[in-house]
Amino acid sequence: MAASSSDVQQRPAAEGPTPAPGGTRHSDILDGIKQGVLWGAAIAVLVLPLFRPHPVAPPAAAGLQAAAPPPMTLRTADFGGEEASNEAREVANWVVSSGDNRKLFFVILDKINTKVFVFEPSGKLRSATPVLIGAARGDDSVDGIGGRPIAQVQPQERTTPAGRFVAEPGRNATGEDVVWVDYDAAVSMHRVRTLEPKERRLERLASPTTEDNRISYGCINMPVEFYENVLKPAFNASYGVVYVLPEVKPLAEVFPAAHELALKQARAG
Repeated sequence: MAASSSDVQQRPAAEGPTPAPGGTRHSDILDGIKQGVLWGAAIAVLVLPLFRPHPVAPPAAAGLQAAAPPPMTLRTADFGGEEASNEAREVANWVVSSGDNRKLFFVILDKINTKVFVFEPSGKLRSATPVLIGAARGDDSVDGIGGRPIAQVQPQERTTPAGRFVAEPGRNATGEDVVWVDYDAAVSMHRVRTLEPKERRLERLASPTTEDNRISYGCINMPVEFYENVLKPAFNASYGVVYVLPEVKPLAEVFPAAHELALKQARAG
């Protein structure tokens, strides 16, 4: 939202002492200078705090985005026997090796297999579940889509964006608690919604196939029990990191560091 403009008013110059007839006395000039300096100092004390820059993001979020990760120690994420794709394992191994999650819970969304993995900060899998994701294939959100009425979102625009996201709990426009993945694009993780019976969302979640899990406008729908017992506690009034794997772009383009680490580990045997 653009900031509103305002008029800047200048304080009238301070009036000095009235000159004595026949010329200005030296002491009067010095008094005027002293008064001007005092007025200037007083104004500076009052005005300067108003021009302190406001942070563009909460300090915690800014640190998660910009802070350099600690030195890398090769580690392997613990999937606990859960079936996962090579791409999901590569990204999880890179996260725990690099410390990119900043000691926070992290989530990996494998869009191709429509599956979410929720990890503890240590890299141990807490749980996994099938999910419903955007109906359209693609790894980017359309610019400005988060500000559009949902009825104006075209079928080909209903994508779940890929990438690294600093996620946080919040509420959507209806007051429902969600975990925001990309707030600007209005993409969140939330409980599966069954407002439209013809969409058969519960049946889609329960089916063994992945093709019928493409139904949402871009948000990640998960079983209610999983949201309540796994995801929500992990993001309880806290930030976390969500890694959404690409389905069109190569993994090396979206997560180059993860790809390089996988190659390094492969060469090491």
